[in-house]
Amino acid sequence: MAVLRRVPLFAGLPEADLTALADLCREREYPKGSVILFEADQGDTLYLVGAGQVKVVLIGEDGREVVLSVLGEGAFFGEMALLDDEPRSAHVIALDDSRLLLLRREDFRNRLRASPELAITLLRELSRRLRRADDRIGSLVLLDVSGRVADLLLQSAAEEKGDLITRRLTHHLIGQMIGASRETVSRTMRDFVERGLIGVKGRQITILDRPALETAARRT
Repeated sequence: MAVLRRVPLFAGLPEADLTALADLCREREYPKGSVILFEADQGDTLYLVGAGQVKVVLIGEDGREVVLSVLGEGAFFGEMALLDDEPRSAHVIALDDSRLLLLRREDFRNRLRASPELAITLLRELSRRLRRADDRIGSLVLLDVSGRVADLLLQSAAEEKGDLITRRLTHHLIGQMIGASRETVSRTMRDFVERGLIGVKGRQITILDRPALETAARRT
């Protein structure tokens, strides 16, 4: 129940509806590194992240990974296959030991039919993700590595609604998200720290000079 309250998708539901929804969810734990979903599998479940982090990835025939997104507590995934009855579009892998809530397709669809507000919220979230995908494509095409790193940091901070990024963004993971080597990302991050654009403490990254970071991410 507490997890559902933190999921923006269900934020507008009355308490009674949240309780009913909680009764329909199943809880499952996934150890770090385990595959939660395989690309091309048939989808019949919506997943809600209760704890931990997962990454959404495409894996090439040579084993190279392209990370599409990193999702933390309160995020959801798997909704596309539930809506269009098409196979899963990507792999989802646990970055940490993660606890997920699972909601079956029919239960999810029944809730959508009963709650126009939920349907509108879902459309809003899908629109937001499409905009992010457009932004990422533009970043990959128009920015150098420094700009792509800056853009990713700004987007990550925006998702956490502040200047602090708590999600697990290793240099290797950032490289997989922006199409660059870990070494290049490390040099860029070190440069940002030395220039006072960001601060790094453990797994947390703090944006210290937002205007300068925005200038680095500006597209020409």
